[in-house]
Amino acid sequence: MSSSVAEKLAKKSTRRPASAKQVRLKLVYIDFWSTVKLSFLAGICLAIIAIVGSFLIWTVLDRTGIFDQLNGLVKDISGAGGGDLRSVLGLGQVMGFSLVVGILDIVVVTALGAVFALLYNLSVKITGGLLVGFTNN
Repeated sequence: MSSSVAEKLAKKSTRRPASAKQVRLKLVYIDFWSTVKLSFLAGICLAIIAIVGSFLIWTVLDRTGIFDQLNGLVKDISGAGGGDLRSVLGLGQVMGFSLVVGILDIVVVTALGAVFALLYNLSVKITGGLLVGFTNN
């Protein structure tokens, strides 16, 4: 006679689970160009975050009237001949500065990724590499 579904499930649940196989590997080489490409993409992401963040911060400061209050404070301190703060901290100037910082960020992060790959590959000769453990579940 055929077994019910509940009996089949009960038989399956009483079996011991298979033991997990562990593998230990050493990371002895990092490809230079893969690291440069990955760090370039990370630099682009950070640059986009910086540009969007500076735009959002400038927009919040503009909407809350902080620039007008600071402009009034500067005029009170310097006298009637004080310059306009908006000419220095306008949206165009802020976005241009954040764009330059974003480009420099891309260059620096890419260079740091390349230096990291070179230093790691050189240090492997001394340390033998990074031991990494994996498990199969």
